[in-house]
Amino acid sequence: MVQTSSPEIRETDAGPPRSSISAPSAPPAPSAPSAPEYASWISQDRSTDAASLTMRREAAELVERVMTHYRDNTTHEADGQWTEPVANYLDADRWQRETDAVHRSVPLPLAMSCELPGPNTYKAIDVLGIPVLITRDRQGTVHAMINACRHRGAKLLEPGCGVSKRLTCPYHSWSYDLAGELRGVYAEKTFGEVPREGRSLVRLPAGERAGIVFVSLDPGGTSQAVQALGEAEPDLDAWLGDLQPLLEGLRLAECHHYATSELTSPNWKVTLDGYLETYHFASLHPKTVFETNLSNMMAHDTWGPHQRIAPALRPIAQAVELPPDQRDPGDCVGPIYWLFPGLAIAGGWRQKIAVSLVLPRTATESVTQQIILLRDPAVTEEERQAADRFGAWFHEVVRDEDYATTYGVQQGLKALDGTDFVFGRNEPGLQHFHRTIHQHLDTAALRAAR
Repeated sequence: MVQTSSPEIRETDAGPPRSSISAPSAPPAPSAPSAPEYASWISQDRSTDAASLTMRREAAELVERVMTHYRDNTTHEADGQWTEPVANYLDADRWQRETDAVHRSVPLPLAMSCELPGPNTYKAIDVLGIPVLITRDRQGTVHAMINACRHRGAKLLEPGCGVSKRLTCPYHSWSYDLAGELRGVYAEKTFGEVPREGRSLVRLPAGERAGIVFVSLDPGGTSQAVQALGEAEPDLDAWLGDLQPLLEGLRLAECHHYATSELTSPNWKVTLDGYLETYHFASLHPKTVFETNLSNMMAHDTWGPHQRIAPALRPIAQAVELPPDQRDPGDCVGPIYWLFPGLAIAGGWRQKIAVSLVLPRTATESVTQQIILLRDPAVTEEERQAADRFGAWFHEVVRDEDYATTYGVQQGLKALDGTDFVFGRNEPGLQHFHRTIHQHLDTAALRAAR
């Protein structure tokens, strides 16, 4: 049996020197939430479509790569270290330039397809202060638009998911269909005639791929003529590139949306820095994530701006002795697919999937939607309790361990201004993330200079 250790695990028996000044005793630390039970899905998948075959073949190759790290007690490493000035987390002007160059310019993954599971469904979400409404019309086509009535700008629907055959403004009862076309004007006889073609909701380019709905915040991303026809769509095939078949193989569109919760979080980059490495598992999550994942041991891949980190799971210790055809990839590796600029899909090879959507609000605050997906609907009380435990565990670990720590990071930023952070060779995901942001800022600067 191959034995592995995590180099960042520290000796804890000795402890720091005792002070002669007695301090009041601290309240007992809250107990760690019970880890949910995981069940592999990928080993049960028998789909024969091209995407599923590609995904399973690549999964077997990924397991071999991670097993090599396990045998050698190594991890994927970048060519060198990367330094990022602390000022880049603090500067409000830079934050504005970042969100303009990134969030207002690229297709944003704002919903999972199963959040809009059928005709006449919607998801309302606020992004950078912009009220966005995503709908699926009765033909099943996805649309996105500004969630504001064209009469006086009132918000049509509050954030969340739901079902509605018509979008009716709560202010004066103007109504729209799910494609955003104006259909009704209350008391039009006294209001005066309103040309329907000129008062549709303001459309945003949108499209759907691999069980994910993407929206561009730039209404001018396509011609006004195309927008008027409701056909605006960003070039998602180019945006996802070679990652798209692997995402399609996960069959996320066939999942069931179980629940969504929200967390406030620090600056979006401070927050996302915690998602893109496994170096912290042993030290920050000793009684939670580290119970199921090995620390500082992963494979790493990139597709343009997107990436995947693939941590080793503890059952790999037994699977390493088995022939390849007897290994269950879902038990050996826990890949996290990460779509730029802020969607993480964890557990895609399992029966329960945790999706994290991180969106900036201000220079010092972001919001995280935690979206729980199930391969099969939770029908019985036991199944609902299991899904609740999974969602609660995910929420509590992120809130009480990850975000409690990153709020501390943010608190110290001002005092560290003028210095820099260093990302190690074993943190290639962080390096790729920040390098991609720099590239988008450089591209935006060149465009502005023309």
